[in-house]
Amino acid sequence: MCGLIGIASRTRVENRDWLTKGRDAMSHRGPDDAGEWWSKDFRVGLGHRRLAIIDLSEKGHQPMVDDGKRITVVFNGEIYNYSELRSNLIAKNFVFQSHSDTEVLLNAYAAWGENCLSHIEGMFSFAIYDDKEKKIFLARDRAGEKPMYYRLNEGVLEFSSELKGLLENPDNPRQVDFTALDCYLTMGYVPGEHCILNGYKKLPPSHAMTFRLSDGLVKTWEYWSIPEMSSRTERAACNKDELLDELESLLEESVSRQMCADVPVGVLLSGGLDSSLVTAMAVRHSDKIQTFSVGFPGYGDLDETAHARLIADHFGTTHLELTAEATTADLIPRLACQFDEPMADSSMIPTWLVTNLVRQHCTVALGGDGGDELFGGYPQYSRLLWMEKRSSMFPTSIRQLLSRSAGAILPTGFRGKNYIQAFEVDLKRDLSTHIDGLFDNSTRRKLMSGYTSYTTVADEIYRQRTPPTSDLLQRATRMDFRNYLAEDILVKVDRASMLNSLEVRAPFLDRKLVEFAFAKVPSNLKAIESDKKILLKLLADRILPPQFHKQRKQGFSIPLARWLKSGPFRDLFWETLTGSNCVFDRSTIIKLFKGLDRGFNNGERLFALTQFELWRQHYNMKL
Repeated sequence: MCGLIGIASRTRVENRDWLTKGRDAMSHRGPDDAGEWWSKDFRVGLGHRRLAIIDLSEKGHQPMVDDGKRITVVFNGEIYNYSELRSNLIAKNFVFQSHSDTEVLLNAYAAWGENCLSHIEGMFSFAIYDDKEKKIFLARDRAGEKPMYYRLNEGVLEFSSELKGLLENPDNPRQVDFTALDCYLTMGYVPGEHCILNGYKKLPPSHAMTFRLSDGLVKTWEYWSIPEMSSRTERAACNKDELLDELESLLEESVSRQMCADVPVGVLLSGGLDSSLVTAMAVRHSDKIQTFSVGFPGYGDLDETAHARLIADHFGTTHLELTAEATTADLIPRLACQFDEPMADSSMIPTWLVTNLVRQHCTVALGGDGGDELFGGYPQYSRLLWMEKRSSMFPTSIRQLLSRSAGAILPTGFRGKNYIQAFEVDLKRDLSTHIDGLFDNSTRRKLMSGYTSYTTVADEIYRQRTPPTSDLLQRATRMDFRNYLAEDILVKVDRASMLNSLEVRAPFLDRKLVEFAFAKVPSNLKAIESDKKILLKLLADRILPPQFHKQRKQGFSIPLARWLKSGPFRDLFWETLTGSNCVFDRSTIIKLFKGLDRGFNNGERLFALTQFELWRQHYNMKL
């Protein structure tokens, strides 16, 4: 796990000092080593910070150049099938100087060019400069575990693992993009290629890009996509037991491959179903597994340490628990600076806390991310199925009246408002931003009432990104895989863990497992109105202790609403959002606080606004 940065230009780059500064702004991503490389004509520059995981020697140094001086690579992530690829490349007469997966990637490009993407398995973002072709080749992994930001302007391409690297260039603008901001205030994250800053973009997951130095031509393409569900006949041929056998085999294989490292490896054990299954598979391949969890004394409904301890005791792991208190409010400004785009997910706090603990004992940790999206684990999936069945009982005009009345009458944060507003959506072919939305159109306009050029466009962007699949559960899980998982969950884990120089891996996001879940597992083995994660629970019956409570849905969470009643969290949020520098409408902010005090569900909403303001003020972003 590392950090990379680079620039490619049609002409000689004169301002080169910022590249070093941008690289070192990400020193948390790679405290073990730093490198920088420039082409002879100074049109291409690459920088790298290294967190040594595979081949800890200096032979793994980056940027890495091949023997022929034609190909130079900077790489962030892990290639899990690097040993297999290395053997294949040796058979093709490639010679290796190291045992690093970076050199495997370098030679894979030399052997197969851009088609190397079809050979590599793992989490990654990388940049390869091909001196013969005079082009830069960028790519991101299939699920989007590793980030890549870029800015293309007047024949110059700049790119970086984190946005803060590009901001070290004093010539780069700092203007908030209103389209991205509207998406953030609606969804809690900025989706797809959009970026919170005007003039910048993200390379989406499973996409690649080339930039040609001769004429500045840019080509972007999707090299992998979620497979379609197999036909009804093919699904019928796979019975429940066969699917369960295949799931167990694929998960065990993925965990085994992802435990490969030249440093200690642990497991983030929340006590939930996904991380417990990962732990069960990990102990099949090592008798020295360390597990870690975080607890909140005094908040019994959120304290999962007893459940994590059950799994740890059953499988005989070395288990450590972190105790978290409400005094962690001082983390909020630090995390706001670390997250390149604000994100409305307060679980970044316990994620940082537990990764900070783990880093004292391990350099690599396995997590359970991806299980909910692949196997139907979120509560809203069952609610959507319930709504789909009953919405057809009411005429469209009645559903629209109920939805719009709720939007006009019920205050923000009133429990159930989002679902009533979503009632008008035709769930036979669409989804609704309201289900998990932060602010509806009316509230967003009020929050941004001081900016006449602000328009509400996020709902249409959401609709455009909604998969056309007719099956509601398939549509919802695919939507979450490409949006919520990629832009919230994986961003949270990457930024929080990398701030602690810890590499977190996600066995559920192995390509074979993803393709299995979407192409083979029917919806009724994922979620129904009365149950969810059905196939994973069947696997739990096989391999987890009988006392394990399968119906719980809990990850690393915090009692945010209670912390915001009074004390350091309340003070920080209030001072940030009611201060004279805040861009949001003060009267709307005060209503949100009053609603919170009345028991409305406004904690995450206030967290989202506070995150944005702390980030904006720290980096001096303009609206």
